[in-house]
Amino acid sequence: MGKRVAVVLAGCGVYDGSEIHESSAVLVHLSREGAQAEVYAPDVDQMHVVDHVKGQPTQEKRNVLVESARIARGNIKDLAKLDVKGLDALIIPGGFGVAKNLSTWATQGKNCTISKEVEDVLKAFHAAKKPIGLCCISPVLAAKIFPGCELTVGHDTECEKWPYAKTAETMKELGCKHVNKHVSEIHVDAKNKLVTTSAFMCNASIHEIYDGIGKMVKEVVRLA
Repeated sequence: MGKRVAVVLAGCGVYDGSEIHESSAVLVHLSREGAQAEVYAPDVDQMHVVDHVKGQPTQEKRNVLVESARIARGNIKDLAKLDVKGLDALIIPGGFGVAKNLSTWATQGKNCTISKEVEDVLKAFHAAKKPIGLCCISPVLAAKIFPGCELTVGHDTECEKWPYAKTAETMKELGCKHVNKHVSEIHVDAKNKLVTTSAFMCNASIHEIYDGIGKMVKEVVRLA
């Protein structure tokens, strides 16, 4: 039997949900590693809906679970039903939905709150010493919940290649150790069993992001 890995999504689309290419990469790489993905999302309204052509919020209302089901091809469960006992690992892809629907990081930064369901799930895997994979913006969840942990969101100096580098500085202010890594690299916090990679925090080619996520997934499955 392959490892059973929970994948928690936050909607469908980079600006208001889970980043679709990152989510797909996670699912493809889990399949390649012989692991079984079990996809979950919270049954809550999105913070808002963004028109992905204009990059502007609309008046529309959408549900995180319903939207995430698009990526999961309908094979998805309510996050409230997740039972850590039957699972071997957890992966949360990035996308602004992590900072808008799973937490309030987008509006409150380091003073954010994390959705209780999401926090409970992260703490349950951590307490059970089961590995957690995070990419793009999702390492901020661990930075908020596990003080002193080691993470990467890429680089901590802003430039054209690293437009979101200030995130690393904010994470340091929360007391965690940020480790600079290239998009093709991962960082492993062995003590906390956290595996992180930058993904679209880097202005890189999509195949590089795909490959970096592959390394993260491979290590998560190995640790499980």
